[in-house]
Amino acid sequence: MDFTHERFEYTRRYVREVFGAEDEQLAHLMERAVAAGLPDIAVSPDVGHLLQLLVAMSRPPSSSARAQRVVELGTLAGYSTIWLARGLAPGGQVVSVEIEETHARFAEREIAAAGVGDRVVVRRGAALDELRRMQAELGDDSVDLFFFDAVKQQYQAYWDAARTMLRPGGLLVADNVLGAGWWIDEVGEPNREAIDVFNRAVAADAELDVACVPLREGVLVARKREAAGRSR
Repeated sequence: MDFTHERFEYTRRYVREVFGAEDEQLAHLMERAVAAGLPDIAVSPDVGHLLQLLVAMSRPPSSSARAQRVVELGTLAGYSTIWLARGLAPGGQVVSVEIEETHARFAEREIAAAGVGDRVVVRRGAALDELRRMQAELGDDSVDLFFFDAVKQQYQAYWDAARTMLRPGGLLVADNVLGAGWWIDEVGEPNREAIDVFNRAVAADAELDVACVPLREGVLVARKREAAGRSR
């Protein structure tokens, strides 16, 4: 089958139309963000549905005494944060990290308006710095799902810092693993090279089962294995 650019674009539009329904709050969130001076950057609604589903699937075992915890790196306008929060178990929490104060304040207003303000904490700071602080605060096996959507050239460093925090059976999700203003075929582009290193390292990691979902600009989904060894 000849998978032409036209066929790819039709498929992308079809997936978004069929699997990308938004409510009123989310449908106009990015319009408000752009009007407020924020960049027009967010996951697509079909990816949003995937995030909500993955959060719901990452809930702690029923025997766990700990509430569900999701960590997002890169809040921006709060669009993906809302999707993540809607997948939480009762009592769960999204901890979202944002370095820009203007973005964080805007996101907090939108998150509250979406009715999930009680489920989200927006931490101010650089993603890698905050990850290291959380490691000291929360300890090992303390996070059910990580969502990476911040500085692409730091994805591998994020994972190095987050690895022990992700509980066995928990999920690592990373956006833009095929592109973000560049594409994965642009060999030599710095962001592409950093993402390629991350993708290959995660795919080869003996503690993880990994897949890439080619929605929008590529979503990596990895599950931390609960026992030693790995099958393919």
